[in-house]
Amino acid sequence: MTVHKKILIVSYASLGHINPSLTLATRLRKMGVDVTISTGLSVLRHIIDKETTTHGLTFAPFSDAHDNSKPPATTLQQFMSDFATNGACAVAEIISSAAAADHPFDHLVYTTGIPWAATVASAYNVKCSLLWCQPVTVLNIYYYYFNGYEDLMSNKSIRISLPGLPPLTIDDLPSFLLSSRPKEHDFLVQDLKDQIDALKTAPRILVSSFNELEIESIKAIDQLEFFPIGPLVQSERKGKDECIEWLNTKPKSSVVYVSFGSVATLSMDQVEEIAIGLLETDRPFLWVVRDSEQVGRLSKTEQLQKQGMIVNWCFQVAVLNNRSIGCFVTHCGWNSTVEALAAGVPLVVFPQWSDQPTNAKMVEDVWKTGVRVKRRERDEVVEGREIYRCVEMVMARDDSGEIRRNAHKWQDLATEALNNGGSSTINLQAFLDDA
Repeated sequence: MTVHKKILIVSYASLGHINPSLTLATRLRKMGVDVTISTGLSVLRHIIDKETTTHGLTFAPFSDAHDNSKPPATTLQQFMSDFATNGACAVAEIISSAAAADHPFDHLVYTTGIPWAATVASAYNVKCSLLWCQPVTVLNIYYYYFNGYEDLMSNKSIRISLPGLPPLTIDDLPSFLLSSRPKEHDFLVQDLKDQIDALKTAPRILVSSFNELEIESIKAIDQLEFFPIGPLVQSERKGKDECIEWLNTKPKSSVVYVSFGSVATLSMDQVEEIAIGLLETDRPFLWVVRDSEQVGRLSKTEQLQKQGMIVNWCFQVAVLNNRSIGCFVTHCGWNSTVEALAAGVPLVVFPQWSDQPTNAKMVEDVWKTGVRVKRRERDEVVEGREIYRCVEMVMARDDSGEIRRNAHKWQDLATEALNNGGSSTINLQAFLDDA
């Protein structure tokens, strides 16, 4: 077993990055590795008190200029720029201080979206690896885009064939590569190129996936060295939980769980259509709506409260592993997707942006564990009747049981990958042996 290694994990300030970083850190700690996690105070201050004791980790937070959360007027570009400027200085100080104290870091692991961390590691002669917080397939798409396939991916009229990947259409590509992306996301194309360029000198990539899930994508590009070590899913928390107590009163596989993650923002029209669809199913539901004002504006609040439960937060891993959950209506962010795969829960996928359209493609056509909603052409809203159709397709009309059977198959394979002797356990040890 690996001992006496010291690893610094640098994470972007988002729960979609922090959560897999914490899970990775916990696994490394169990293997005898000293782990320090560094990220912005704006996100770390929400988790540091409750996580430190539990995992025995060391935290090295830094000011990202938004310590009291990002002001509404701050653009994503400005936030990421501030994070990079402050983060690069802080990480350099963390590395140099450790070296001066004769306790240097053996390796730096950095998450998606912060290639500047690889530059800092190189400047201090510290080996580094990327912790990619999306599927292997999505990273491969970005790699191909910046290595000769941009014109192919810009053609709306043809199917897109990329080596080692399933056939795609333009609707299956990450949103940042589309000409229709919001103008405020244009800067991300250069950021993504910087991410791919960083892999030329440090091509090792840890990923929250597992061999069996994306075997063709893992082998597709010789220049990239993937270490699938997932699924990186948090352990269930113990203690009283109102959501779980409510779910425990419901029959097996009867509840529709609805959540769109910690970032996506839905219009009031879309929220109202979701409510219509849920009411039409006549099934119990647990619906996470972060915006309490939107909940107050729903037109059929009394009926919704009788049929289901609306909350502003829940611990998703515990919810998905509750026997009452029958399906998950999700934005298809990668953390949510792998949590559902690990729990064996069928999906209704409702992608919003970034990697989510590609994830939805994989769920529906490759892993076959769910169905993808269709949007209204004039405004891209998903109507209530379409939500009803998809929920019923997964919950009631899956006559052969294929979707649920596939969900259970991937659950079993995910469990096997994490067991002693499983592919993800072996891959993590292989990474450490050369860290």
